Amino acid sequence: MPDSGLVVSMEPVITVPGDAAPTRGGGGSATQGDISFGTVAMGCSIGTFIEWFDYASYGYLAETIARVFFPSTDRHAGLMATYAIFALSFVLRPVGGVMWGHIGDRLGRRVALSLSIGAMSVATALIALLPGYGRIGMAGPVALLVLRMVQGFSSSGEYAGASTILMEHAPPGKCGLATALVPASEALGLLTGALMVAALSGGLTDTQMQDWGWRIPFLFGAPLGVVAWLFRGRLAETLHGVAEAERQDVPILVLLRDYRPHLLLGLGISALDAIGFYFILNFMPVFISTAGVLSSHMATVVQTVLLAAFIPAVFAMGVLSDRVGRRPMLLLASILFVVLTIPLLWLLGRSSFLGVVAIELAFGGMLAINEGTLPGFLTELFPRHARYSGFALVFNIANAALGGTAPFVMTWIMQVSGSPVVPGVWLVSVAAAAVACTLLSRRFAAVR
Repeated sequence: MPDSGLVVSMEPVITVPGDAAPTRGGGGSATQGDISFGTVAMGCSIGTFIEWFDYASYGYLAETIARVFFPSTDRHAGLMATYAIFALSFVLRPVGGVMWGHIGDRLGRRVALSLSIGAMSVATALIALLPGYGRIGMAGPVALLVLRMVQGFSSSGEYAGASTILMEHAPPGKCGLATALVPASEALGLLTGALMVAALSGGLTDTQMQDWGWRIPFLFGAPLGVVAWLFRGRLAETLHGVAEAERQDVPILVLLRDYRPHLLLGLGISALDAIGFYFILNFMPVFISTAGVLSSHMATVVQTVLLAAFIPAVFAMGVLSDRVGRRPMLLLASILFVVLTIPLLWLLGRSSFLGVVAIELAFGGMLAINEGTLPGFLTELFPRHARYSGFALVFNIANAALGGTAPFVMTWIMQVSGSPVVPGVWLVSVAAAAVACTLLSRRFAAVR
């Protein structure tokens, strides 16, 4: 996102439900006026980029990683073991969300974001250096699981924290555009991961990829964490505007006591994003190649086209959500998923290369409506003194329960059913629940 010259002193008014008067977003840091919105955007986006570059690399290299850590004559067994580790890496995300949310709401957004990116970068570097099953036996996959769980724990505050600080720095009426930077950075990380994996796969033999090529993306991501840490050290703290009495409360207890409906509805709405994101932007190349629609290489090419189109679409949806509102956009995305998922998956198995591209772009368009709107919606759903915690809790529970398990579950469903269409029933069911939650959320005023 380009630096538009806007400075943090241009503060939006945020009205917390129940407050007698509005408070100012942007905090009260003494140096805040010297920090441009471009610096804030860079500090937030680079960490999100690294997180999803790593997840993309793991997802797109799943078959290679399966051979390195789970040698087996059964391709599906090794692949499912790799996705099981991917899913288990999400187990600690709700716990991490509570911890990082607590730090972010009590000690500051900048502190939480700086600590989390440091821990995540160390774990990424260690994965790059990890010996495989052939050298250390079962210690290899066990160590991989532990490091993936450290990554999951560390990254659990990333999406919520970056969205929160961007919302609190955003100029008036630009919350949707500002927070859309987070999913756009996710997609850029995925796109970069796809391009790097495609380049490595095209330039190296299978043996070279299995011996050392798969390590390169993880080595690439580690030093970027240092860059993100340096940028985040310059961010202006937006928590200073919260009253001292409110900062003494335990955020998670405040949410469980006073904002239970907000948590439940936020969880239901986040669930669609969790499954949709990992299915469409992470798992789809493996889905297409496993179903025999395209080769693994061509499926990655299609995914690259999708991600390149998805990034500007997310920004456009963020802008549109500033004009028409968050709920209408989320409702539209949910309804489209309910109506179109099964027909699109049915057509996918009967399409040429161009047909697959068109279908993926359709899925990407539906997801862009949701992704460009959700972070703005969740930041406005919770009060400022518990915003980081509320966002992180619902987002990470949804991703741990449904997002991280999506590749594993869909691989299993495809194997059992023998049909690429059946997994879509799961996605449609969650989308239908998201429709209901979005409609019910109209009873709760957004935080401004």
